[in-house]
Amino acid sequence: MTRILVVDDEANVQRLLQYTLKQAGYTVVVAGDGQEALKLWQSEQPGLILLDVSLPKLDGYGVAERIRNDEGGRNHVPIIMLTSEKEVEQKVRGLRAGADDYLVKPFHQAELLARMKGLLSRFGSADAASRARPPLGKMIAFYGAKGGVGATTISINTAIALRTELDRKVVLVDAVLQFGDHRVFLDLGNDRKSITDLTTAPQVDADLLKNVLVKHDSGVDLLLAPTSPEEADLVNPENLAATLAMLRTMYDYVIVDVDKRLGDLTLSILDHADEVHIVMTADLSCLKNVRLVLEALRRIGFDPKRLKLALNRSNAFTGISVGAAESALKREFETKITNEYRVAISAQNTGSPFAYSKPDAPLSQEIVELAQAIDAVFAPQAAGAAPGAPARLGAGAAR
Repeated sequence: MTRILVVDDEANVQRLLQYTLKQAGYTVVVAGDGQEALKLWQSEQPGLILLDVSLPKLDGYGVAERIRNDEGGRNHVPIIMLTSEKEVEQKVRGLRAGADDYLVKPFHQAELLARMKGLLSRFGSADAASRARPPLGKMIAFYGAKGGVGATTISINTAIALRTELDRKVVLVDAVLQFGDHRVFLDLGNDRKSITDLTTAPQVDADLLKNVLVKHDSGVDLLLAPTSPEEADLVNPENLAATLAMLRTMYDYVIVDVDKRLGDLTLSILDHADEVHIVMTADLSCLKNVRLVLEALRRIGFDPKRLKLALNRSNAFTGISVGAAESALKREFETKITNEYRVAISAQNTGSPFAYSKPDAPLSQEIVELAQAIDAVFAPQAAGAAPGAPARLGAGAAR
């Protein structure tokens, strides 16, 4: 997915361009002044830059000139200059500074996208180099302490955030085999293939997986649960382990939504995961379940460093404070997601995850922070890994 750097100091323009570009399938990074633009150009290596002329600290002409001087004729990143001025002199000045094209505000989004496509075809994408690196191959499991705590919602939206915000290659696995909800949460029909289409194959390979995986509009690939509970019996721990191992060779992140039952299949996933996020809410039944799970994992020698606690709806009134919950569990929560019921339930009922349909919502921003925290742990292990997007602070909640 090509990364676009938007440089504009007007918040309304930033929001409009972010929405337009994300709807078109691009990853977007935003700078509000010329100096920040230069920093993000160096760190993010965008495939194309949309550069406003009138900027604080350093104007668009200065930014373009600095970029062209620093490139030294290598790795040319296309620049489209944006301005409110219609005079030919302004356009000529922009082109002399190093811009490849020029658009006068206001412009139609179709024209912008067409010009971007032409430049990207001509110059290629700077993201190609980052895609050439080997995948990170990390598996992250999300385990719900009980039904309804939001583990499925958090796993889906974290996968999307890793893809759209951090430009990682991600596959999402619905390992709640009997009653998986990913088809509902992602508005997918029962005609889509599932993991049971792999069970009859003598060997799972990349070509077979590509034929079974389902592509979501966000860019995340999906391995869906069976359409009926009885089909779940066709999948055994060995089948699933082989499948997950192959997916690790193909993706930066394998995000697994795990069944609550601590049977052989679930324990196998947790045992092989690089990180396990136990999702819970602050109520007595959840606290009891988490304590039992932590104790069960301790008995089988599970590495506690791989365990993370995620408190969902952290500001909801349950009669148990965050501090009291941490005291009962004798450990702090690594992740706290606050309550934003309307956004979460609307996303669930429409089959459009909020991290994709409402990326600027406070709830989506909290999920981005979770994705960034995950990526910060594992991304440095890959040579040439693309850096994550800058942190975006906010408050919101998963249902």
